[in-house]
Amino acid sequence: MNEMNDPLKGYKGHAREVLVKFDVKVWSDVRATNDAGSVFEGVILPRSESFDDLHVVMKLKNGYNVGLHVDRLVDVIEVGYKEARYKIPEKEFPARPTLPKVTLLGTGGTIASRLDYRTGAVIPAFTPGELYGAVPELADICNLTTKKIFGVFSENMAMENYIVLANAIGEEIAAGADGIVIGHGTDTMGHTAAILSFMVQDSPVPIVLVGSQRSSDRPSSDAALNLIHSVRTAAYSDIAEVMICMFGPTSDRYGLLHRGTRCRKMHSSYRSTFRTIGDIPLAMVSPTSFTYLNDDFRRRDKTRVPVIDPVYDDRTTILYYYPGMNPDLVDALVEKGYHGIVIAGTGLGHVNKPLYPAIRRATEAGVHIVMAVQTIWGFAQMYVYDTGRDLMDLGIVPLDNMIPETALMKLSWVLGHTRERAEVMRLMTTPIAHEITPREPHNGYLVMQGGLPETEVKRLCDVHVAV
Repeated sequence: MNEMNDPLKGYKGHAREVLVKFDVKVWSDVRATNDAGSVFEGVILPRSESFDDLHVVMKLKNGYNVGLHVDRLVDVIEVGYKEARYKIPEKEFPARPTLPKVTLLGTGGTIASRLDYRTGAVIPAFTPGELYGAVPELADICNLTTKKIFGVFSENMAMENYIVLANAIGEEIAAGADGIVIGHGTDTMGHTAAILSFMVQDSPVPIVLVGSQRSSDRPSSDAALNLIHSVRTAAYSDIAEVMICMFGPTSDRYGLLHRGTRCRKMHSSYRSTFRTIGDIPLAMVSPTSFTYLNDDFRRRDKTRVPVIDPVYDDRTTILYYYPGMNPDLVDALVEKGYHGIVIAGTGLGHVNKPLYPAIRRATEAGVHIVMAVQTIWGFAQMYVYDTGRDLMDLGIVPLDNMIPETALMKLSWVLGHTRERAEVMRLMTTPIAHEITPREPHNGYLVMQGGLPETEVKRLCDVHVAV
C-alpha cells in the first residue's frame, strides 16, 4: 500500500494488528478501554516510524498525548473520524495606518514549529505569516510585516546566521520599522541576543527575541502569549535595546524583558526558563501594560542611526574548567588554530596549576584567553588569591561579571575586528551593552528567581505605563 494512503500510517507489528482487530485507523476518534477499566477518549495519531510496535498513541480531549500498551487494550470503539490538518493557513496581515509598524523576522525554533508525526519530532515549519493565522490578536497591536530569514533549530545558529540577521535588522530599521521581533529557538537565544547586542548598537527601536518552551500543538504552549508580549514590546516599549521576552512566572500573568547580554536559559523545560543574571529584568509586560523595573536603559528615539557591525571570528571556544583538566586540551586548541578562549573558571576565576604551562604556550602563540566564572552570578576577582594573580601573570584577563556565553559572543565579535592583544583586551573589558556592570544588586541573586518579589525591585523604578 502507498505509505501516504496507509490508514495505519506508522504502525507496525503488534500495534498494527490491534488496530486491525478493532477496525480503527489513524485519525479515528475512539473510546479505548484497558484491562483496568480505565477509559480514554481521543484521536488515534500517526506513529513515529522509529518507535516500538507495542503502543497506540492517542491525543486526548484535554490536548495531551498518551501511549496505550497494546497488551492492555480490551476494547477500542470508533465514535467518529476526521483527518487532522496541522498546517495553519497564512493570512495577509490587515493594515491599520494608525498602529505602529513592527517587523517579525523568522529564524525557526519552537515558536514557529509543528509536530512531525513521521518522526515524532517538533520541526521548524510554520512561516511567520502562519503565526498571524494562529495568533490573530497581533492585528490589534500593530501593522506586522513578516519575513522568514531562515528556518533552523537554534542549536544550528552560527556565524553566517548572526551576520545575516544583523544585516536584516539594519534593513528593517532603515525601512522605518518601529520595532523588531525575532522568532528564535530558546536553546541558544541567549547567545543570539548577546551577539546582536554587539552587532547592532545604538538601535533607535526595540529589538525583541522571543520563543516558546512548548510547541503550539500543546495545551500548555506559551507561544501565543510570548508573541503577544514581544510584539507589544516592539510596538510600544520605550526600551530601545536587544531584549529577550519570555514568561515571567510559571503562570501566564506576565512576561519579563531581559537585557540581551545579561540573560540565560536556566531550566530545560519550565516556561519561565529565562532569568536575568547579575542584574534585575528591565520590565514586566502584559497584554495591556508595561511595568519598568530598571531605569538604566537606552530609550526609543527614531532619529538615532544604528551602527550595524556584523563581524565574527568563529575560531573561539569556551573551556568549562573541571578538577583534573589536562593541559593537552589547551594545546589542542592552539594546534587547531583557535584565536580566543573563554575559560569558565571555578570560584573567583581559577584553574589548576598543571594547566599553567599550556596557558603560557597559548598566550605566547597569540591566543587571547579571558576568564569568566562558572558560578554565573558574581565577579571574576583574580587578584584575591595567588592562583588568580598567577593566571593574570600568564596573560589571562578577568571579565568581571560577564556571563560566559556573552563573553564568547563578545570575544568572537572583537576578534572579527582585531587580533592585536592590547586592543582585544581593551575592547573585552570596556562595557558596550551592559555585559559588564559596576555592581550586582544586593538582592539580585534572589530577585525573579522563581518567586514574585516585584514589590522589592519596583522601588528602584516605580513606573507603570499602560498601553
